[in-house]
Amino acid sequence: MRASADDRDTSGDALPAQARVWLRLLASGEVKASDAEAFQRWLHTSEAHRAAFHEVKQRWAALRPVSGEYLRTRPAAAAAHERARQGRSFGRRAFLGAAVSAAAVAGVAVVAYPSGGLWPAAGEDVADERTGVGEQRTLALASRVQVTLNTQTRIRRERVAGQFTGIDLLSGEAAIDLLAEGGPFGVVAGAGRSLAHAGRFEVRHLDGKVCVTCIEGALRIEHPAGVRALQAGQQAVYDARSLSGIARVALDKVSAWRRGELVFDQARLAEVLVEIDRYRAGRVLLVNAAAGEKRVSGRFRLASLDSALAQLEHTFGLRARSLPGGLLLLS
Repeated sequence: MRASADDRDTSGDALPAQARVWLRLLASGEVKASDAEAFQRWLHTSEAHRAAFHEVKQRWAALRPVSGEYLRTRPAAAAAHERARQGRSFGRRAFLGAAVSAAAVAGVAVVAYPSGGLWPAAGEDVADERTGVGEQRTLALASRVQVTLNTQTRIRRERVAGQFTGIDLLSGEAAIDLLAEGGPFGVVAGAGRSLAHAGRFEVRHLDGKVCVTCIEGALRIEHPAGVRALQAGQQAVYDARSLSGIARVALDKVSAWRRGELVFDQARLAEVLVEIDRYRAGRVLLVNAAAGEKRVSGRFRLASLDSALAQLEHTFGLRARSLPGGLLLLS
């Protein structure tokens, strides 16, 4: 992207308007490396630019508790807001408006990653429980139910006739431990629901895709496209339209996050960076399609992800450059 003539306008309300456009783009989760570089240039144009962005960011943060309280006290509004949030698809041009114009970046392939907690996400206060970037938390939701939330996870309790029956995994990753046999416990995620009476299972809901893994015991996945019955060591994946078959998986790798690790076996570097990025404050952008296809195998400690990134930079000959807002550009 490149700044337009309007983006250089400093008259009247121009700077606050430009700052709002940049903040909306950064919060959208659709930032490209070219956007990050353009934002850096805009931010460092003058002290007035930096002050305008700081003020807009502060106002954005101040609105969070107000909107959150409104949604918490109005269930119908909260439900409608969540449906709209999940179904909405904003184009990047809509965010940029007059402040930024489209420009082709020849010869540069970009891998972009979700917002990584840089800015508050729309609708995040609909959740009953949530974790921040890099945070993991175990909740005792009932006498026999323990739910462990991985980084950047949001859940809402599900009740039928006043009885607690499960959770809605709005986004992120959760491990469910059913400590005793009992009635069905359900996890709604996207278009499907996973049900189990006992045992342990994990559900991952990211970018419209849901992955369900049975760790111990058995469970049932119900989806508009069909039903799957999983046993220990089996996994199925679905999105809004389709449901995969059943596959066997290495549980050591799937559940590594609960031991404070990330385990990769011949994974693409681009995928590895996406996963690492979920646990770090800030964002990682890889500007190199060829490097993104390189294969990675290994174990990385969640407590030492900066060291893991340094190791990957050295192994694949990448150059790192820090940008404003906690962005790390790898090329």
